[in-house]
Amino acid sequence: MRLSQHDIDAIKTVVADVCGESAVVRLFGSRLDDTAKGGDIDLMVELDEAVEHPARLSAWLSVKVMRATQGRKVDVILAAPNLEELPIHRIAREQGVILSHE
Repeated sequence: MRLSQHDIDAIKTVVADVCGESAVVRLFGSRLDDTAKGGDIDLMVELDEAVEHPARLSAWLSVKVMRATQGRKVDVILAAPNLEELPIHRIAREQGVILSHE
């Protein structure tokens, strides 16, 4: 995984502050490949409750995580009971890694 512990902790803190402690954050995509270079940070945030404005929440999380990780580009998808399940959600669940404080 090509994220520092500082970045992982920053991501977890931002998501907990914005979405609550029960939110689960998964990293997926190119940052899981230790041999790759560069790439944005792809995150899936899983929520237990319905999201009223998912596009706004996703954008807000992206900006806050970008600021917390020294300006790295961040893409955030949301999974919640009221949101449509797309193929990208399945990919994130199958290939992604849940971020945790170590």
